[in-house]
Amino acid sequence: MSHVGIVLISHSSKVAKGIKDIINQMVPNVVVEPAGGTEDHGIGTSVEKILQAIENAYSEKGVLLFYDIGSAMMNAELAIELSEHENIEIANAPILEGAFVASVESGMGKTLEEVKEAAEKAVK
Repeated sequence: MSHVGIVLISHSSKVAKGIKDIINQMVPNVVVEPAGGTEDHGIGTSVEKILQAIENAYSEKGVLLFYDIGSAMMNAELAIELSEHENIEIANAPILEGAFVASVESGMGKTLEEVKEAAEKAVK
């Protein structure tokens, strides 16, 4: 069964990897890809890292992106424009709580739209 992939975009590679670890403990059957930090391992975000994470997480059901702060969203939007895939969305939800809920929903085989909606509703 195909699942919606999850991409975690953070200014810190440690944060992105830590959130992935938390999610994978509970939902091991969903692909969660971290895209944290810059190319030189600094604080910030990288369009290239986001594109690679999208590619690694992509399935026929699509990919849902989560980000931590401001410029991470801008780089996520740019990565979507540059990606060759069309079924990619950005969630308006906290990166940890939202991505966790999204991963659970994805693991149940839900669509990209359903996964995104659940993540965005879960923290209101």
